[in-house]
Amino acid sequence: MRIVQAQKPREVAGAAPRPLLQASGQEQMDMRLAPDRRFLIWAVTGAGKTEMVFPLVESVVNRGGRACIASPRRDVVLELDPRIRKAFPGASVVTLYGGSEQRWDRGEITLSTTHQLIRFHEAFDLIIIDELDAYPYHGNPMLYFAADKCRLRGAPTLLLSATPPSVLQRDARRGKLAHARVPVRYHRHPLPVPKLLGSPSVRKLLAKGRLPRSLMQALQHSLGRGAQVFLFVQRISESEPMAALLRKQWPALAIEATSSQDPDRAEKVTRFRSAATRLLVTTTILERGVTIPRSDVFILDADGQLFDEASLVQMAGRAGRSADDPAGRVYFVAIARTLSQLKAVSHIKGMNRTAAKHGFLLPKPLVGRKNEP
Repeated sequence: MRIVQAQKPREVAGAAPRPLLQASGQEQMDMRLAPDRRFLIWAVTGAGKTEMVFPLVESVVNRGGRACIASPRRDVVLELDPRIRKAFPGASVVTLYGGSEQRWDRGEITLSTTHQLIRFHEAFDLIIIDELDAYPYHGNPMLYFAADKCRLRGAPTLLLSATPPSVLQRDARRGKLAHARVPVRYHRHPLPVPKLLGSPSVRKLLAKGRLPRSLMQALQHSLGRGAQVFLFVQRISESEPMAALLRKQWPALAIEATSSQDPDRAEKVTRFRSAATRLLVTTTILERGVTIPRSDVFILDADGQLFDEASLVQMAGRAGRSADDPAGRVYFVAIARTLSQLKAVSHIKGMNRTAAKHGFLLPKPLVGRKNEP
């Protein structure tokens, strides 16, 4: 198999980098890989990163090989399961996470949390690490080692992220890491740019037992337009009290709260996906892996230390993912503006500028005079 090193970064339009990922046969494996056999797909949230890798996975399976798609988050793995099984109905698919009933099965396609990779040694012809910047994979040498040792010698590793760690961004920009950059979503509308909304801290809101008028009006506008609402808080202990406060304001509305410590999280997320729940108060546990067609995002205490640029971009990325509602609303709600907020807004605006510069966005409709008789 020939390996060609990338000479310079590439900007890629649409739902997938077509020239890279839609070749046939073994040419799909000739990805202009770096010498260490890594390739980065740096794509905005909602660009369709998973669908981009389908031709590559198909090539591996058709040649009798085994492919693994791993993510740090259990929720992402569970969200991928039905999509992969639908896309590859003839392939054997194994899904691994803590408590999985398939933990002893062997499949042509393995979906796995990154912790489960520790169980494998030189087992896969292709490793795909989705959401590589997420906890607990990011910054964990043990999991980095596990992801490397579970691939066959010489097998490629495909890295997927909307917010790659700074070291990978730097290597990509300098041409040291082969990559494709996708600055636009599949529907070719710009990413929603967050609005900064002033508000006291969640702790003070809960102590007072009421929300500020500006926040109430923004929430009412989202609910009035038929959107489902992600409302992010920093602390697990604040999720249910905030949901209770919101229920007092909208008693007829289905409002729930969840977090990493919630034993009913999977059921609540399912109800949210089915639109049985209109507003879900959650922590960063749901900053990835959950797609709601018509949704708005409110991030409370957006000035908190737990919300860095990457997490703010990821949470904002829950909005505007559907072609039917591409202009979902995002609010950074905080008492102060921080560097992380400003960098997240700059990041999103930068991707929109890049997409516009290369002609990837749909043209704006012309607004003119009405036709005269």
